[in-house]
Amino acid sequence: MTIEILSHQSAINKCAELAALVARHTDGKGKGAHATAINPLVFARECDPSTAILCINEPLLAIVVQGKKEVLLNEETYRYGVAQYLVVSVDLLLNGCVIEASPDQPYLGFRLKLDPAQLCDIIAQTNPDIGKFESVRGWFISDASPSLIDCALRLTKLLDTPQDISFLSPMIIREIYYRLLMGEQGEAVRQIATSGSNMQRIAEVIKRLKVDFTKPLRVEDLAEQANMSPASFHRHFKAVTSISPLQYQKQLRLLTARQLMLAENVDATQAAYQVGYESTSQFSREYARMFGAPPIRDIERLRIA
Repeated sequence: MTIEILSHQSAINKCAELAALVARHTDGKGKGAHATAINPLVFARECDPSTAILCINEPLLAIVVQGKKEVLLNEETYRYGVAQYLVVSVDLLLNGCVIEASPDQPYLGFRLKLDPAQLCDIIAQTNPDIGKFESVRGWFISDASPSLIDCALRLTKLLDTPQDISFLSPMIIREIYYRLLMGEQGEAVRQIATSGSNMQRIAEVIKRLKVDFTKPLRVEDLAEQANMSPASFHRHFKAVTSISPLQYQKQLRLLTARQLMLAENVDATQAAYQVGYESTSQFSREYARMFGAPPIRDIERLRIA
């Protein structure tokens, strides 16, 4: 067996211990995300395969410790399972669903919100060779190393000794960041926090889009904010997010409209106008294309589920 296969098998073995801990801390609490006493740490638990749900993912590390998950982005599908992890490095719209889970063997996940300021501090101390800022995709899936799973284990075990959390958890989280920076996708992780990187400039534009998504979009204004030409900005934005700025704005609008109808009982016409649409027929067409059903039918389906 190669060193890579042995290393991944070791990580899988460690995940069995981590799965037992996550299962214990989420048992009896229902499905979905579960906050912990360690602020950036969240566990996920699902007992059945789920339909794809579009949501905005802020920078995070997500390790599968039991079961399998699927991510859909721009009509491409990516699957990852035990001892594999997803890193999202900008605020990204992703369709995700659990594809392997049961009441006896639920899907279990370890999720850690990433802090660019802490990453920047580690980069300054380790001083890796940053090199030229090429655009890299704003998310990736990789095999976890045994050392990364070991960090996740030690962080999770702190939940059983609450008195140790305030002192020890920052050190373990720092080590997790270090392992990510030194891993095979270290360049993408570095660009989350590297001043002047294309990813960071695109990330700043995305923050503006999230605030101003109801307003008419001028790519030239966004390009100026990123200090790029419109053509260069469009290319870098798509390299990081896999979609164009206009598509990103459209998805934000439709996702927000869906949330308004579901949570606030707003009708489709009101939701369309609130998120910036001038044409309700255009809203309905684009909504159905994105979510697979017209607004009324989609919301009814979600409420039943």
